[in-house]
Amino acid sequence: MGGQQGRLIPTQKKKRILTLIDEACSSGARLKKACAITGLSPRTIQRWRSPEKLEDRRKESSQTPANKLSEMERQKILKTINSPAYRNLSPHQIVADLADQETYLASEATMYRILREEGQNTHRQPSKPKRHNRPEELTAAEPNQVWTWDITYLPGPVRGVFFYLYMIIDLYSRKIITWQIHTREGSTLAGGLISEGCYLENITRDQLVLHSDNGAPMKGATMLATLQQLGVMPSFSRPGVSNDNAHSEALYKTLKYRPWYPQKPFKSLSDARTWVEGFVQWYNHEHRHSSLAYVTPNDRHTGRDKEILARRRVVYQRAKMKNPERWSGQIRKWSAPSEVTLNKKRTSNTEKIAA
Repeated sequence: MGGQQGRLIPTQKKKRILTLIDEACSSGARLKKACAITGLSPRTIQRWRSPEKLEDRRKESSQTPANKLSEMERQKILKTINSPAYRNLSPHQIVADLADQETYLASEATMYRILREEGQNTHRQPSKPKRHNRPEELTAAEPNQVWTWDITYLPGPVRGVFFYLYMIIDLYSRKIITWQIHTREGSTLAGGLISEGCYLENITRDQLVLHSDNGAPMKGATMLATLQQLGVMPSFSRPGVSNDNAHSEALYKTLKYRPWYPQKPFKSLSDARTWVEGFVQWYNHEHRHSSLAYVTPNDRHTGRDKEILARRRVVYQRAKMKNPERWSGQIRKWSAPSEVTLNKKRTSNTEKIAA
């Protein structure tokens, strides 16, 4: 059983889903189509409607397996596993050691099954593996509320030598706030980058959240001290999860997939800076961003996007009035999202319907 049907859904949500499906069916929708929207099958809905009619008619076997362990054998295995010599070893290691002593008690699978049944198949050390939770949602409804930044490599003149491009973008407008290129990565350089960005945008204390990955320059002492001094709240991705900083990753892909991106390494640091300066000018002032209804990041950052999109709607309205037979529906909306969320929590189809 896959998808939503394999999950335990609270009774209250079941009632909401059943009510919505009943309303859809009473309006003329087919049960199968209504169920498809929720990710459930018609059989599941039928089972929810009449749970008292369901009974398990399967007959239990009355035969005991011939190879079943006796209680004495079971206790001997359990005692061996928990003995001082073996309590810190896995069943794989235990059976190997017992075999070296010309002893066989049970297979690894049997030992694991007994441990599960006894509730002992758990982490036994006082220290537990560290868990990395998904970062909190970050939502920007206007410029300079959330920035994201990262570092990428640019090929240098010598094989294996790179220049390091530091770049900050605004989550709401996608505008490149500031950038720098250096010959090394460092927390001090990162601190200088964020200080420059805050100066250029007149950022006040407690106004901004800065998101980045878990690299050393991002979490270095100098960088964190700079953020504290500026009153900027840090936010970090999970280690090794690039999707937690998706907007910066997407920006670097755009940069390196431009038709005019150099096919050969940069000859010098100066050449790299000149090329990136041209890219930033194009990206901020000429590039029509697909996620912003095809306005430029700078237009979005300065608020001019609302006027631009309003003019586009007028153009389309006039076109429809002139030739209405060419339009089967409404005109294109020409609207950009009012807010942008980083690391948005995923919501299942069933949860959306029942909400």
